[in-house]
Amino acid sequence: FPTETVYGIGADARNEEAVREIYKSKGRPSNNPLICHIASMGAATEIAEFSDDAITIAKAFWPGPLTLVLPLKKGNKIASIVTAGLTTIALRMPAHPIAQNLLKACSFPLAAPSANLSGRITSTRAEHATGYFKNLLILDGGQSDKGIESTILDLSEKPYKILRSGSITQDKLQAYLSIEDKKSSAIKAPGMLSKHYAPNRPLRLNASSALEGELLIGFGVPGEFSLSESGDLDEAARRLFKLLHDADQHPGTKSIAVMPI
Repeated sequence: FPTETVYGIGADARNEEAVREIYKSKGRPSNNPLICHIASMGAATEIAEFSDDAITIAKAFWPGPLTLVLPLKKGNKIASIVTAGLTTIALRMPAHPIAQNLLKACSFPLAAPSANLSGRITSTRAEHATGYFKNLLILDGGQSDKGIESTILDLSEKPYKILRSGSITQDKLQAYLSIEDKKSSAIKAPGMLSKHYAPNRPLRLNASSALEGELLIGFGVPGEFSLSESGDLDEAARRLFKLLHDADQHPGTKSIAVMPI
């Protein structure tokens, strides 16, 4: 199903068997927790403990591309496989109308990582998801608006940390609370493994030009494979994974190079 960030593959977060199918379908390591998607603050507060800071941030950025890592609430009905056995949970309230309607229709939270095979390029269009999961029902919401995964903010303990960068930046969050500019070493949320969202072909970063057999993904230059001709970061984020999919399947391409962004 579509969200404003990327497409997700979802299962009833209360149903261990259903969630296990996500891990199996994606080939995802079992120590990599999932984000739990909810439709309302009421649903969120049944699952997690919200401090005053967490309520402030949720009011400012939900629904939207921000995931909050919070302490699990006693009596929650979430299957332990969703959190990989942790005492915290990653929660998000997506803004995409199809995601919102789906969550309201389900009336239960959806555990949902990105709709890709583990480690491979994220899906930002329905056809990307179809390429990975041919036997699943896929809701087509067109191109994802943001195009990159949600920012993940750990509010379960101080100092607060950003565990995964996204379109809601540290500067935007710092307007509401103090955040330490350090990464956590513990895997408390998705996006913290050493390899993510990779094409099958080798990829070289910060390239000024293409070598023999390479396809160059540009930035601030014209061309079919330019993230943004004008150098706009929002446009680049929206086009990033589509261009990686296209480059990975481009005939005659042995590897991919990406210009500095």
